[in-house]
Amino acid sequence: MPTTLPAFADVTTSDSALRRFLHGLPGVDAVGLEARAAALGTRSIKTTAKAFAIDLAISMIDLTTLEGADTPGKVRALCAKGANPDPTDRTSPRTAAICVYPDMAGIAHEALAGTGIKVASVATAFPAGRAALPVKLADTRDAVAAGADEIDMVIDRGAFLAGRYLETFELIKAVKEACVRPDGTAARLKVIFETGELSTYDNIRRASWIGMMAGADFIKTSTGKVGVNATPANTLLMLEAVRDFRAQTGVQIGVKPAGGIRTTKDALKFLVLVNETVGEDWLTNEWFRFGASSLLNDLLMQRQKLSTGRYSGPDYVTVD
Repeated sequence: MPTTLPAFADVTTSDSALRRFLHGLPGVDAVGLEARAAALGTRSIKTTAKAFAIDLAISMIDLTTLEGADTPGKVRALCAKGANPDPTDRTSPRTAAICVYPDMAGIAHEALAGTGIKVASVATAFPAGRAALPVKLADTRDAVAAGADEIDMVIDRGAFLAGRYLETFELIKAVKEACVRPDGTAARLKVIFETGELSTYDNIRRASWIGMMAGADFIKTSTGKVGVNATPANTLLMLEAVRDFRAQTGVQIGVKPAGGIRTTKDALKFLVLVNETVGEDWLTNEWFRFGASSLLNDLLMQRQKLSTGRYSGPDYVTVD
């Protein structure tokens, strides 16, 4: 898609125009949003549907390691796990992607060759985003050159919270352009808002629209590095945003909740949110992802329980 849709050309010409547009968006009913997210979280999923949902959730995981102690060996092991999550059951689906730091993107690219699993790399001075624009763009280009299929960028929350909306828009647009390879193909761009630092639901809605207008392929809740990460309510709000954006423009944008989603029960609640809010068009790893490191283990244990009738326990799945 173009970095700026024609429908929004006028509102992105100046900070004042963009501010008027964003502050003209409908205000978020926080009580209603949280109540709907909670109500959808009570939906029960029966055995056959649960088996399907578990496999779907596995296929949507961006299996992640973003630690200072990451080594090539750890990344290769994670890639092997993503490609073959349950060595005792070859019917288990593969994960969608392996998410790593930029300096590990080349290692992951080599390890995942031929698997169909994407290499996702964080960039733009993840997780704080506190770096000069040339540094952020170089970070992005290095990851793409190393073989990253997807870039997970962070916005400058300081700029956004200070009301510098056009600066936030231009950053995303510039990173989108940096995702383009010399041959014209491009890595998909996921834009991380760090919703736990945006303070209000209205800010999350505004950030979502900035990201979508600037060319994001996905909007993503969190880095997983702060106290409040993905929640049903903030994910529901972002799902409503992508639904409304497609209704207005015809362009579909993905959603990625990340951080704090650790159990099968959690994952299934999020899939219910997707189904009830945006429908089946988003129930694929092309348009919905989980950013997680430990979720896969619990999904595999629940999968084994459905298959064998016994709960195997964590010793029967590989440890991250």
